[in-house]
Amino acid sequence: MTLSLADRHITALMRQIATRDVIELVHPFAEWQTFGALAYIAECYGFRYADVRLVGKHKMAHIHLVRDTSPQAQQRAAANLAAFPDPGPGRPVPGMYLGSLTPAPEAQADVDLITTLIRYDAAGAAANRKQLLAMAWAGPVLFLLLAVLTGKYAVLLPLAVLTPAFLLGALRINTSRRAKLAERLLAAGCTPVRDEAGRERFVRPVPYAV
Repeated sequence: MTLSLADRHITALMRQIATRDVIELVHPFAEWQTFGALAYIAECYGFRYADVRLVGKHKMAHIHLVRDTSPQAQQRAAANLAAFPDPGPGRPVPGMYLGSLTPAPEAQADVDLITTLIRYDAAGAAANRKQLLAMAWAGPVLFLLLAVLTGKYAVLLPLAVLTPAFLLGALRINTSRRAKLAERLLAAGCTPVRDEAGRERFVRPVPYAV
């Protein structure tokens, strides 16, 4: 039997749920909504979304979830294990239409909220403000020095001008996008916090409804 992409994602997720206390979702080219749906399913079985890291030159998203030992999460997991004891290809999973990662109406709001949290954290990881500002100022100095050393002013002087403009523009766009995501999270009742690394993040309301 040929499995759909959604079925392959779900199968890989359920394998991690059964064998690990920390889940990592890494699906190149996956949309944010796909990550949100998979994280929602994992949370139905006793995990909670923890963080996202952007890894490598291409900034591939790695979504991390950890096992949630709180009574509310364990109660929710037990209820879903009873209702969906054998999730997988051709069989239902919590909150999704059969054979897909498309949320059913009762799960849509939760999936959207998790997706927004992931996108907010990813935007923060993508735009390290101090790093981008340092690059914006160091880049022109480097290109000017190279121009003096090589004499290739026509090539390097435009780069000295364009590099900071590009980096500062990217930072401005990312900051605006993250602010809009923050507005959605606040409207959904999430609480802004700073984690142990000093990053601005959000905590969702608890407990979950089972």
